[in-house]
Amino acid sequence: MAKLLIIGLVIITNIIQSQDFFIGRLKYGGGGDWYSNPSSINNLMKFIERNAGIDCAELEKTVTITENISSFPYLYLTGHGTIDMNDEEVKIIRKHLLNGGFLHADDNYGLDVSFRKLVKKIFPKKKLLKVPFDHSIYSIKYKFSTGLPKIHKHDDKNPEGLGIFHNGRLILFYSYESDLGDGWEDEEVHHDSQQKRSQALKMGCNLVLYYLTGQK
Repeated sequence: MAKLLIIGLVIITNIIQSQDFFIGRLKYGGGGDWYSNPSSINNLMKFIERNAGIDCAELEKTVTITENISSFPYLYLTGHGTIDMNDEEVKIIRKHLLNGGFLHADDNYGLDVSFRKLVKKIFPKKKLLKVPFDHSIYSIKYKFSTGLPKIHKHDDKNPEGLGIFHNGRLILFYSYESDLGDGWEDEEVHHDSQQKRSQALKMGCNLVLYYLTGQK
């Protein structure tokens, strides 16, 4: 496994040495298009490999909650519609995240209301908090002094990075009113500027590095 280009950090051994790093796309119920932005994750992994020195898989992997989700430590969730989980799925995803897993939920416009309800089901005793701008996800490799970059207009609100913390560690990150995944897509899909695509990819890289280095 190639060395992470992070100064002053000790890399924990939560990368499985026998395989390249990969991102698991979470397939969920409720009616939302969990499969949206099909080129996004693969482009992000290419960017991470080129710019952070991490050997990454060429293709994303899809996982459902009731599969062996423990084999998918880094999860990505997106979509435009409704998301829901039954009681069994809620228990599984809660245990997965509390035991070291990480979930990046990326609002692709239309996911927000149902996702916030779901978070309350998964973590009834925790609150979805604004992640402060001085948190390491905004500076671990690329600097974002004012938080998430704004990639797509949506409701023209300021982007927000929200999170669930456990024992001081960020275990769930929710990118709202930003749409990082659209910025990761092939250029011809959304015709975003190179600057916006670069910002989206750099923020995605920061999130992966945060998980891999085991920071708080």
